[in-house]
Amino acid sequence: MRGHESSVFSISVHASGRYAITTSSDTAQLWDLDTFQRKRKLNILQSVGIQKVFFLPLSNTILSCFKDNSIFAWECDTLSCKYQLPAPPESSSVLYKVFAVTRDGRILAAGGKSNHLHLWCLEAKQLFRIIQMPTKVRAIRHLEFLPDSFDAGSNQVLGVLSQDGIMRFVNIQTCKLLFEIGSLDEGISSSVISPHGRYIASIMENGSLNIYSVQALTQEINKPPPPLVKVIEDLPKSKLNSGGLKMKVTSGRVQRPAKSRENKIQARILKQDLTGNFENKENEASDGLNKKRLQILLKGYGEYPTKYRMFIWRSLLQLPENHTAFSSLVDKGVHVAFLNLQKKYPIKSRKLLRVLQRTLSALAHWSAIFSDTPYLPLLAFPFVKLFQNNQLICFEVVATLIINWCQHWFEYFPNPPINILSLIENVLAFHDKELLQHFIDHDITSQLYAWPLLETVFSEVLTREEWLKLFDNVFSNHPSFLLMTVVAYNTCSRAPLLNCSLRDDFEYFFHHRNNLDISVVIREVYHLMDTTPTDIHPNDKLDAFVALTKGQYPVFNQYPKFIVDYQTQERERIRNDELDFLRERQMVEDMQAEVDQQRVEDEAWYQKQELLRKAEETRREMLLQEEEKMAQQRQRLASVKRELRAKEMHLQDATRRRFLKLQQDQREMELRRLNDEIERKVHMRDQEIATTAKDLEMRHLELESQKRLYEKWEEAKEKDFHLKSEKKASALSDASRKWFLEKELDDALEHAEHPYNTVPRCQSGQAASGYVPRTSQLKDSSEVDSSTHISLNQRRVQWDTMEQDLMERVRNLRQRLTAQARNRCRTPHLLAT
Repeated sequence: MRGHESSVFSISVHASGRYAITTSSDTAQLWDLDTFQRKRKLNILQSVGIQKVFFLPLSNTILSCFKDNSIFAWECDTLSCKYQLPAPPESSSVLYKVFAVTRDGRILAAGGKSNHLHLWCLEAKQLFRIIQMPTKVRAIRHLEFLPDSFDAGSNQVLGVLSQDGIMRFVNIQTCKLLFEIGSLDEGISSSVISPHGRYIASIMENGSLNIYSVQALTQEINKPPPPLVKVIEDLPKSKLNSGGLKMKVTSGRVQRPAKSRENKIQARILKQDLTGNFENKENEASDGLNKKRLQILLKGYGEYPTKYRMFIWRSLLQLPENHTAFSSLVDKGVHVAFLNLQKKYPIKSRKLLRVLQRTLSALAHWSAIFSDTPYLPLLAFPFVKLFQNNQLICFEVVATLIINWCQHWFEYFPNPPINILSLIENVLAFHDKELLQHFIDHDITSQLYAWPLLETVFSEVLTREEWLKLFDNVFSNHPSFLLMTVVAYNTCSRAPLLNCSLRDDFEYFFHHRNNLDISVVIREVYHLMDTTPTDIHPNDKLDAFVALTKGQYPVFNQYPKFIVDYQTQERERIRNDELDFLRERQMVEDMQAEVDQQRVEDEAWYQKQELLRKAEETRREMLLQEEEKMAQQRQRLASVKRELRAKEMHLQDATRRRFLKLQQDQREMELRRLNDEIERKVHMRDQEIATTAKDLEMRHLELESQKRLYEKWEEAKEKDFHLKSEKKASALSDASRKWFLEKELDDALEHAEHPYNTVPRCQSGQAASGYVPRTSQLKDSSEVDSSTHISLNQRRVQWDTMEQDLMERVRNLRQRLTAQARNRCRTPHLLAT
């Protein structure tokens, strides 16, 4: 299951157990736990970063939270985005780092480096509440809802673990603080709540594991206040350890488990000690350990077991663990002498720097001498690094070390302890006169070969394991053991020291690690403790071990108070003088700045005036040049205008000619169109005339045939009378045809004379020629034909007359059509109109 380039800090498993999400700072991966195959990988920009990706309880929704406070919800199966929560308000700028969701998956709690908590409603997709924690809370390290069997998953109590190691449980509806676990002295590193919400398991900062009963905590809260008067009865020792967890009930404060040295929370050791002599001894009181047995164990193994070293040290030093007194020192804040500690002692770990600053400040508040002790950070730093998770123990270890192993160090303050260095020099003179004479020959005093080891408590010249092994022996012996260690370190290093001749070499040797076996040094210390004469032995000059008092810390005044007070006064005077000097210097600097500013402004004004004058001259020259250019441009413009006018006239003339030509072309086109129309009309007229002539010829042929027929009548005069009726019918038919022919001829003539008028045929025939319809004539002819007395000659004469009349009309028609055609050719525009 590879694929992450950085460490995985979060694993979330689906409720079904089928899928899991692993999250690192640069990517998140979805895994199928049945096949252990990666289904999907989420890659983002490195500048954004992932805070957490996890499954919502009892759902198929994946919630992804990024470092820019953006929160997205994804569908587990399709990996499609379901929604995005809106950005939080700018008034509460919280960078989300920790998250918690209720068991029903409806409410999301988010927090970070702030004392504000944001509560999101995932159904409505909006921020519905912001909870402000107490002012002591500066950052939130962990969030977890407290389950309840009767709330159907809508958890109402939220556990908030802050930077001070205290986990506070608040009701998100009433916003009330219900209870809290942990303390400033025993802070919580991480915590988890059981699925049914009955127990809380917490890993403390000192490495222990505490199990809390939620029922006991809530019952203690709901109890009525205790009576004002109580009877205190002594209990047998056998019953002291049988009690359970006690709770302090204090008005106006949240209840927490009470501390009792006789009654501690039960804990078990997972493994036995190397010798098997410390079974279940770690929770006993400090007087329960036998110092003689510890010394025997130490001489046998050379050091204490790593697992129980801290507990053994606390027992050997008999630390009182004065929580109240230490809290009062811490509450005074950072001492003014250590406000800028990071400038003189730059430490990479910010947490370690804060713990060191707080411990030194507590020591300075305890005794004024420590605010002016320059080597105090060097002395306290190894213990601060060792006990950084328990600041109370760290402070008391350093205070116990100062009271016992730093006796008479401050009698020559602010100089090094000459008396203590003299004791070390006397012991060195007794055991190694040659080495001491070598130091004297090269002007090396005890302030160079002894004091650097003491003020740093050997932390510069030893590794961590060597230093711990050394202080196992230091804390188990008389305070003079530390001074003998300085002598032993020098005597065990006599070979390289005798080869040194330069002062820089000696300084380097006592400030850096050397190739030296610490076990040999410790054996040499024990040898020196046993073989040193009584008159020069430090045992007689130093007091025996004295533990810190319980309740309140002892007064530490083993120093020349008048010097400290004088230095404090002088420092205050110097600080005031410095402030006055800084104020005066600031005033002078302000005045000088004003003068400089005025001078700069004056110079700038003069420079600006000079620039303005030069600019004015330049503008005048430019103006004259522009005027000359404008005159030249006017001349060029006039010539251009004349050229443009000539071009315009040419263009106008060309345009006029093109227009006239266009009109001429249009008229010629119109004439050609009229000629085409005339030719078409003439062609149509010729066709009509030809058609009419053919009709007339046909009629003439018919008349000829009728004429011959009538001539045959005269010869057939003798025929039978029964043919008379047939002749009569034939005569009637001929009359009808003739009449029809005349009518058609009249219509044709009328159409030729008036082609655009639509007149009925009968009217046109009458108007054109004044010809009277032949109905009466037909009628008369019929009557004539019916008469038996009309002769054939008369009929012939009638037919001739009709034929001549018809031919005359045709000639007139041709003349009129020719005249009309000539008139149309002469006046085409009238025809077009």
